[in-house]
Amino acid sequence: MRKLILFMHASLDGFVAGPKGEMDWINVDDEIFDYVGSRINESETALYGRVTYQMMEAYWPTAAEQPMASKHDIEHSRWYKSVAKVVLSKSMQGQQLSNTTIISDNLSDNINKLKRQPGKDILIFGSPTAAHSLMEYDLIDDFWLFVNPILIGIGVPLFSQIKDTAKLKLLSSNVFSSGVIALHYEKVNG
Repeated sequence: MRKLILFMHASLDGFVAGPKGEMDWINVDDEIFDYVGSRINESETALYGRVTYQMMEAYWPTAAEQPMASKHDIEHSRWYKSVAKVVLSKSMQGQQLSNTTIISDNLSDNINKLKRQPGKDILIFGSPTAAHSLMEYDLIDDFWLFVNPILIGIGVPLFSQIKDTAKLKLLSSNVFSSGVIALHYEKVNG
């Protein structure tokens, strides 16, 4: 069975965005891009909430073609165009998009069906509202959290809609020169 893996930046006090959705405090540099890139290349499906999907669609399909495209832009654009995309959205229901599946209802059943399909892991990037919905149904298997050295005090919490205690096992950690710490946790069943 494929795993559903969450990649999320968070502040040290547990927020993923400011009160108005601000994310300008997130520290991402080449060192972090290389680290994340090595993991995402092992996957073939990306899952997003509608807002994050629309942001990704506005940038990544043509990012590699821009005159000042970075190494990361070129690599991630290539990956983004090749992976199957899944979008959690009620407002996009019924739309037909290339290489994209829209899940609008029966979240638990549809995600479990997706996880049972053959293939590599499914990655969810950011998408706090979608992540909260997936956590509510206990559908996330691994958490890759990038803890940024900042306290923002108020905003969108990392964890919301948790019904029961979820035990996690730390599989790895990595400290970047920026002060960001990557923590990779696996959900412990039972």
